[in-house]
Amino acid sequence: MAEEKKEVMEEIKVAEVNKAPEIKVSEMNKEEAQLEKADSKYDAENIQVLEGLEAVRKRPGMYIGTTSSAGLHHLVWEIVDNAIDEALAGYCTEVTVAINEGDTITVIDNGRGIPVDVVKKSGLSGVETVYTVLHAGGKFGEGGGYKVSGGLHGVGASVVNALSEWCEVTVHKNGGIYYIKFQNGGKIVEHLQKIGDCDPDKNGTTVTFKPDSTIFTDTTKFEYEIIRDRMRQVAYLNRGIKIIVEDRREADHIREEFCYAGGIKEYVLFINNHKSKLFDEVMYCEGNTAIPVDNGKEAHIYVEVAMQYDDGYSSNVYSFCNNVHTHEGGMHEIGFRDAMRRVVNGYAKEYKFLKDGDDDYTFDDITEGLTCVISVKHPNPQFEGQTKTKLGNSEVRRIVSQVVGDQLNRFFLENPKLARIIMEKIATAANARLAARKAREEIRRKGGLELNTLPGKLADCSSKNPEECELYIVEGNSAGGSAKNGRNRETQAILPLRGKILNVEKAQAKRIFANAEIGNMITAIGGGIDPEFDVTKIRYHKVVIMTDADVDGSHIRILLLTFFYRFMRPLIANGYVYIAQPPLYKVEYHGKQYYAYNDAQLENIKQKLKLKPGYPLQRYKGLGEMDAEQLWDTTMDPAHRKMIRVTLKDAIKAEQIFTDLMGDDVEPRKEFIHTNAKFVKNLDI
Repeated sequence: MAEEKKEVMEEIKVAEVNKAPEIKVSEMNKEEAQLEKADSKYDAENIQVLEGLEAVRKRPGMYIGTTSSAGLHHLVWEIVDNAIDEALAGYCTEVTVAINEGDTITVIDNGRGIPVDVVKKSGLSGVETVYTVLHAGGKFGEGGGYKVSGGLHGVGASVVNALSEWCEVTVHKNGGIYYIKFQNGGKIVEHLQKIGDCDPDKNGTTVTFKPDSTIFTDTTKFEYEIIRDRMRQVAYLNRGIKIIVEDRREADHIREEFCYAGGIKEYVLFINNHKSKLFDEVMYCEGNTAIPVDNGKEAHIYVEVAMQYDDGYSSNVYSFCNNVHTHEGGMHEIGFRDAMRRVVNGYAKEYKFLKDGDDDYTFDDITEGLTCVISVKHPNPQFEGQTKTKLGNSEVRRIVSQVVGDQLNRFFLENPKLARIIMEKIATAANARLAARKAREEIRRKGGLELNTLPGKLADCSSKNPEECELYIVEGNSAGGSAKNGRNRETQAILPLRGKILNVEKAQAKRIFANAEIGNMITAIGGGIDPEFDVTKIRYHKVVIMTDADVDGSHIRILLLTFFYRFMRPLIANGYVYIAQPPLYKVEYHGKQYYAYNDAQLENIKQKLKLKPGYPLQRYKGLGEMDAEQLWDTTMDPAHRKMIRVTLKDAIKAEQIFTDLMGDDVEPRKEFIHTNAKFVKNLDI
């Protein structure tokens, strides 16, 4: 009993992983409804021409993706990218990013400094041009100021200026100090002027800006952890560059420095910090290849790949181009796959790890337990989509394949003992894959995973449109019964769970696929499972975890999140997973019922109603204590419910959290409990 209690305590906070702000799900966007009623007239009067930075303020989402917290922090990345471009060009060695009081941001670099002389084409100084003209900068065409750049859209500085209440730029250049100030979306209030002298050897740019609260209506508060984690990642990807991050908002200022001589090799070690490695060495490949550009000149593509095996089952390949995290992969990842399959299978056949007639190892076999970071620096990257999540340059595939293939093959030949350890790991993975396939086929033969045979426990909805359908995964048959009776049968399906599912972080594949509860979820959701999971085939666009508001409920919730993360990751990545928020308290007063979802809300209700001692107050221990009507009113009615949308903001951080808190190693969980125990209130055991 003590061990069970300890395990529950260790994992109590995990349910907050990837927690997004509470949202209310509305049936229809009001703006869309108005558009449907708009006049169908369309002529020249409907054409708008937006001058200068007006377009950015009119449609900020086109430039920064969103005006939520992610978009707010994207402003920081745009300014930092400019500083890092200077570093990639060889002129910047130190960058400072500071959050100031009032949630303003200051970014300082010791690069060459933005040009202060007049740009002929714009008639403005270089600083004014960069901060007021879209698609202006030193990153375009022959003779541009940068060989490699992440911000090739050329809109970074001007977009930040457009979306700021005010923005100040100070430039140290050629022995002079220059200053300019913008306000109200990029309007110049103080033109560029020389305000002093400095050492001729001191160059650089300092930018301070305050986001516009009329644009970022959700929040203008910067999160130190988000900025710190991103800056640490940038430091790993650019070895030798010092990045300082500060939070100056509190009396005790926070200051952290990141500088890594080992670059992405150290990054892999950081990701694998709490994993049990097959061996300590990080395999590293690097190279550069010249490609022809205009007028017979050449440019270089730089490739770095670092990888290390652990004794786990997860594969984690993270790719970057010009410091941009390419979440959807692209040609550099395809080139890496080509090289790994070619080299590993060739070595396995030559040294008889694969016998005559054996099938080749798959990429999943080869990368089981592998953590890999791929970093490419390209003079002219072609990113698919404005969000730059996929690299499309076809020549990168060949270059990465050649660099990785040649150097990995050399590593195997020079390190036969380590090569044998890797081959034995891959062979074990292949055997497990075959055993898991047999297990799945056996379950399918019995009907457990047959997609045209839905689980008997599932109370399905009548709609067949996934966009409006919701699947509630409910803890316990009692709560499941209330949910079935209280739901909207048109759009809401109910799947009750019996007890806790397996911790898939520790269990073998054969045991996972034989688990009835997991089989029911796989069949109900309908997209299959990794590596064949197809998010376009799922039957519900909201998969809602609904558990009791206690320790056991939190444990079940994280077990489900672990399963989705490991076997249906696109379900989370696409924002289809939600966590229901049932109330903790019910107050009855003068014949009316009031619900509180936390202690603070309960206190507000008490003050509002001026309650006297002895009023009826119920604290819900579980969902089963609510009848169907109460469960609908508080937790399932789209008009009133509260839900948390689970998002995947940072795959690397998520990987570390799931490994630390759900894996075999106990020490990371102890450390997590020690750090976070102070945040736990009203613990029910």
